[in-house]
Amino acid sequence: MIADKMRARLATLDPTQLEISDESEQHRGHAGFREGGESHFHIRIASPAFKGLSRVQRHRLVHATLGDIVPQIHALSLDLSES
Repeated sequence: MIADKMRARLATLDPTQLEISDESEQHRGHAGFREGGESHFHIRIASPAFKGLSRVQRHRLVHATLGDIVPQIHALSLDLSES
């Protein structure tokens, strides 16, 4: 499952909070929707790795950490905070 792969990779950021939600069903009938889900995700993560980073830098760090997973999904929303 994509969420499990994301969780494993994001664990390298030593998160104090990590929630991954598959929101695909909410997008049924919209572009990118796939039957069975795993097309639209929301991630809420708090990590000391974000300390001193701008919002854009935090997003780039998460995208880099997820690497080749990102092109496999249609949409990714992020809620990132410093812990």
